[in-house]
Amino acid sequence: MGDPAIEEFVASDNYRLQGRVWTPEETQPRGTLVVLHGIQSHSGWYDYSCSQLCDAGFRVCFFDRRGSGLNQNERGHVSHWQRLVQDVVQLLTQIRYQQQSKQQRPIILQAMSWGGKLAVVVAALRPDLIDGLALLYPGIKAVVKPTGLQKFQLKLAKQLGVERKRVEIPLNDPALFTGEAAYQDFIRTDSLALRDVTVSFLQANRELDRLADSAAGQISCPTLCQLAGRDQIIDNAATEVYFQRIAADQKQLVQYPEARHTLEFEPNRDQIVADYVDWLADLNSSHPIS
Repeated sequence: MGDPAIEEFVASDNYRLQGRVWTPEETQPRGTLVVLHGIQSHSGWYDYSCSQLCDAGFRVCFFDRRGSGLNQNERGHVSHWQRLVQDVVQLLTQIRYQQQSKQQRPIILQAMSWGGKLAVVVAALRPDLIDGLALLYPGIKAVVKPTGLQKFQLKLAKQLGVERKRVEIPLNDPALFTGEAAYQDFIRTDSLALRDVTVSFLQANRELDRLADSAAGQISCPTLCQLAGRDQIIDNAATEVYFQRIAADQKQLVQYPEARHTLEFEPNRDQIVADYVDWLADLNSSHPIS
């Protein structure tokens, strides 16, 4: 499979989202994956797995979050949590509409790390737009939580109108993401990685945390969760409890005991991606084609 195409998606507020799209050679893909990345990462981190998924017959639509990755406008900023949700909903709606005149294939919402909280909120609010949910080391329950003082400071910042003040993302050690030296160097020198966000983004993040916590009982589509056993960013125990609260009848939780946070950078990533492809194949076989 060749390099992905860099495509553009225009959001409802005219923000031009850039992203990478992998399209299989088959005339009719086995399904479409809409992918959401973490707070610091972007679609360029996940070329290997996306290529493998494309080789397996799936179209992968991976648009970088506004203000992240390829999107240089208003770096690290968002006006409101609803803006982030709307971007995803609009993309999913467009893909669903495009499929109406063709054989229906499943649309899977896939999310890594921070993107997990956004994904579960979208899945709860718009279950009609997706046929499956894949949560890879999802950032729904994090190890590091804001203190009471930090919450007060965010509230005060909003009252004072300093919502564009920039705050460093507390993930500046690449070892938090991977134990592999080469990938640590990649993260450290990545010019597209997001290093700080605005107060407004943090306020949106806090609201998404609240909404994500209550979303579990509203998620009914088949759901996969992959966890890294040595994750220093995600609270795995709390995430497992959350996963059990998801209302879906079809759920699968897979753990990789020796892995660190970013499964994409693990030495056994072939097996990790293969496990995901197997889950997608099972979902595809059970999805009615009209």
